[in-house]
Amino acid sequence: MIDAKTAPYAALLLRVALGIMFLAHSLYLKVMVFTVPGTVGFFESLGLPAAAAYLTIAAEILGGIALILGVQTRLIAVALLPVLLGATWVHAGNGWVFSAEGGGWEYPVFLAVAAAVQALLGDGAHAVKQPFSALGKAAAAR
Repeated sequence: MIDAKTAPYAALLLRVALGIMFLAHSLYLKVMVFTVPGTVGFFESLGLPAAAAYLTIAAEILGGIALILGVQTRLIAVALLPVLLGATWVHAGNGWVFSAEGGGWEYPVFLAVAAAVQALLGDGAHAVKQPFSALGKAAAAR
């Protein structure tokens, strides 16, 4: 049974935690630690185009901010699933434990499940919601 009083706060907590995680993995890990050229080189070493690294960094930064704010939460959570599934693919051969050399696959799989749960739950409490919906309604009224 879902507790209608606390469920919006559970969705908020999950949404903010996912958003922070995406920002940590993009701004901190990919930009500051590995650097953008290092991240691009890693993606290329996997056989991926350099553009995939830039798109991943941008998706993680913009998606993380949108999740924290609660902007288009369901759409953003679903849109970030390919990033998490790609990370799962990258780490799949390293085994289960993420502390193993090269990181394991369980962390990106868990995050993919968490993003899917967020998409099912929706915005939760204290979300900006749909900032563009008012614009769409105003345009439709004309």
